[in-house]
Amino acid sequence: METPGVKGDGTRVYVDMVGDLFHAGHVSLLRGARRHGDWLVVGVLSDDAAAAYKRRPIMTLAERVAVIESCRYVDEVVEDAPMLLTEDFLTRHDIAAVVHGDDLSPEGAETVYGPAVAAGMLRYVPRTGGLSTTRVIQRVLDASSSSD
Repeated sequence: METPGVKGDGTRVYVDMVGDLFHAGHVSLLRGARRHGDWLVVGVLSDDAAAAYKRRPIMTLAERVAVIESCRYVDEVVEDAPMLLTEDFLTRHDIAAVVHGDDLSPEGAETVYGPAVAAGMLRYVPRTGGLSTTRVIQRVLDASSSSD
């Protein structure tokens, strides 16, 4: 009998993200997530899912998937991943661990990753402080206004 989350390709780890304007913080998240297993599955959230809790992405879903797929730490991408993880999703993708940045509250973890929390599968990696897509956008705006 196979161990859940472990196949011929090793321990499968899942992380989800929007991945808009892919930057060094995203790379750090993916590198850290990959350290929790052998095969990194990245769920890329849809534009509507992202807009439900922050702003609508600038890049299209297809553009974000293409960039994330090209990252050396990523082995597999699930396009239009669910906003809320289910036991069915974890089983279908044979996930052994779920990873998120350490800025997630216990309530947020329970809401979004409930089945992974209940199974003791949620792992945290340090969030890259001072760097976010919102801050990158602000840098672009500041640079364009100072060049006028």
